[in-house]
Amino acid sequence: MKKILLLITVSLLVSTSIFAQKPAKLTSNQIYEKVQKLNFLGTALYIAAHPDDENTRLIAYLANHIKARTGYLSLTRGDGGQNLIGPEIRELLGVIRTQELLAARRVDGGEQLFTRANDFGYSKHPDETLKIWNKNEVLSDVVWAIRTFKPDVIINRFNHRTPGTTHGHHTSSAILSVEAFDLAGDNTKYKDQLKYTSSWQPKRLFYNTSSWFYRDRQKFEEQAKDFTKFNVGVYYPLKGLSNNELASIASSQHLCQGFGRLTTRGNQNEYVEFLKGDKPKDKNDIFSGINTTWNRIENGGDIGDILYEVEEKFDFVNPSKHLPMLLEAYQKIQKLKDHHWRKIKEKQILEIIEACAGLYLEASAVSSSGTPNSTIEVHFEALNRSSFPVELTSIYSTIDGKKIPKNIELQSNKKSNFKETILLKTNTYSDPYWLRENASLGMYAVKNQLLIGKPETPSPAQITFNLTMGNVAVSITKDVVRRYAERDKGEIYEPFEVLPKVTTKLKDKVVIFSEDTAQKVLVEVSAGENNVSGKVHLKVPANWQVSPKEINFKIQQKNDKQTVAFLVNPPKNQSEGKLKVIATLNGKSFTKELVEINYNHIPKQSVLLNSEAKIVRLNIEKVGNNIGYITGAGDAIPENLRQIGYTVEEINPIAINAENLQKYDAIVLGIRAYNVVKELKFKQKYLLAYVKNGGNMIVQYNTNRGVDVAPPFPLQLSRDRVTDEFAEVRILDKNHQLLNFPNKITKEDFKGWVQERGLYFPNSWDANFTPILSMNDKGETPKKGSLLIAKYGKGNYIYTGLSFFRELPAGVSGAYKLFANMLSVGKRK
Repeated sequence: MKKILLLITVSLLVSTSIFAQKPAKLTSNQIYEKVQKLNFLGTALYIAAHPDDENTRLIAYLANHIKARTGYLSLTRGDGGQNLIGPEIRELLGVIRTQELLAARRVDGGEQLFTRANDFGYSKHPDETLKIWNKNEVLSDVVWAIRTFKPDVIINRFNHRTPGTTHGHHTSSAILSVEAFDLAGDNTKYKDQLKYTSSWQPKRLFYNTSSWFYRDRQKFEEQAKDFTKFNVGVYYPLKGLSNNELASIASSQHLCQGFGRLTTRGNQNEYVEFLKGDKPKDKNDIFSGINTTWNRIENGGDIGDILYEVEEKFDFVNPSKHLPMLLEAYQKIQKLKDHHWRKIKEKQILEIIEACAGLYLEASAVSSSGTPNSTIEVHFEALNRSSFPVELTSIYSTIDGKKIPKNIELQSNKKSNFKETILLKTNTYSDPYWLRENASLGMYAVKNQLLIGKPETPSPAQITFNLTMGNVAVSITKDVVRRYAERDKGEIYEPFEVLPKVTTKLKDKVVIFSEDTAQKVLVEVSAGENNVSGKVHLKVPANWQVSPKEINFKIQQKNDKQTVAFLVNPPKNQSEGKLKVIATLNGKSFTKELVEINYNHIPKQSVLLNSEAKIVRLNIEKVGNNIGYITGAGDAIPENLRQIGYTVEEINPIAINAENLQKYDAIVLGIRAYNVVKELKFKQKYLLAYVKNGGNMIVQYNTNRGVDVAPPFPLQLSRDRVTDEFAEVRILDKNHQLLNFPNKITKEDFKGWVQERGLYFPNSWDANFTPILSMNDKGETPKKGSLLIAKYGKGNYIYTGLSFFRELPAGVSGAYKLFANMLSVGKRK
């Protein structure tokens, strides 16, 4: 991780740090590249379905070689995938993958867009995908993206003509793009959008194809003669990197998907197939026939005359010499009638002006968060590192509308520091906007049209520095951040956020009652400001009881916590429902939990979720108590098993030897353990010896890419999966002990499953394995590899692709009973 960060921030010298809040400190090379980009007026939009679908080679080539404004529209945020770096799944995983996409774009030079589509998991056909997503709504979002981004060319990652041959989300992204290409320019379609933007007709649409999609290299080579071809292996002397090196580093930002990869060099071709629109006369130039000069806009020619000269005569030693011409061009850009290009080019040239002057403008809060309608102290720094005359006339706080006169002459390399108290005049928090309303299976709910498509919630607090440079008024807006230092980490930048005065947290998201006796439920109350006091109570289903009815809390310091305990009594019979936490402060209710996501490769994220848990009264039996768990890609199953009374010890794979496994009644391997835990190949002999001597070993799913799970008997992993969580489950042997001890398992236990049945099932196995279940998606052959058991020596080896890592955290009763049976197998006396 440290090597990746060092490569990006030092060797790459990209325009921004891997942390989005850290200010850009551009080199002369980077300023020059931005001048080149300023002088290219062409736009490309790449469209696919998920984080990691994008072709970073082509995006980097368009953004850095051609200099086009390049965007990636990912229809989803990748919420339905797996997480290789932590326990976050579903909406929290979507937050991580959103930030990883933004990190990738900071490297390859693109911009990031989204729709409201919810990644509900793997889909085998676009018909299913578009039904769950609500095709019309997602299509409207694609149209919105085209109308607001206004691309000249669109490039699809996937083929709209081959439904059923790949992930249904993939094909759907292409289908929607093809339809939206025509709809975006039609003023009679999605007319409500036209209150905020204008219709737009892209010039042409392409499909980014390759021999991989054809599965037949010879056939591809024959067809490729008619395709547009790019050599994306070009070298950038100003960066000291080739385009494909840049692309590899961008792809490596998708760490939660295990996309860390080696950089590559040398010639490499990419191909795009023309689909519709105005066919380019030069087939190897996707912008052929499109005016990408300043002359494409009214009165742009005069601006071009100035800026082309700046580019031609750029002074790498003293870029500040170009400030008079840049400021003249800036004034002309402000007068452009074309609002779209005016907004884009004004932002671009301001960044160049700021960099050429060596301006450092910062607003750093004394804390990383504040609460609505409170005040926060902000420290300011303003520095002009050029000899060009600059005056800070005033600052303007966007969050309270307050303008503060300054009239400070920013003398060369002499910093000015001051502080102000800012009122956080807002009732809106800075959490991910798409998570504020309850989502459906296929769609996030976003009421504000202007937020749709944005990668993240706009900063809640911004400061505009109003400057006079020479005789020209210039305004530069900065997000308020929190800058501080730690001895073992150095300088740290964090986003400033507006958060609730009080949040609450339940220790467990699922609380299992395996008996009809009361359990203690702990609630952690956190203060968002100093001197917080109020009451907290639990809301439970009608047939449950809780005492006391409410508990007082009093917290003196911001970010401090107080834990209170309630006693919850379940009903005698099986039951389930929601347990909700409500804190009351000065008559106002607070119902949110604050979840912080903090990884080195992305900015810290604060997510507000409903403070609630699923409570389940479950009639469950178990045999054996001590479970050893070898963590794989990350899941919550150890804690889920503790919920039903097991003692779970997480095993360090390095420490496994012939003796220390014997104390366990069963050993469980977490999801994708053989994919991510390299030490297992050296420890497999001890695990199999444990089974042979009478132990019980459960191996959860692994992907089939170059992995050997080394079972005691031959077993072949495949990509077989059942994506329909409602698919019929057929029991193959009703009398098998795995389905009868200590709990009776019936078809009823497969009701209420979430997202899927399972994935990466084995599709062939030795006769020593016994298949237990059969299931399949609609129109497919039965899949019998979801749960296999084999007697090995005195013990039992179980391989399962069932998605327990989703079902147990979701509180699915039948999944708990079946897992307890797997842990207990062979222990019946």
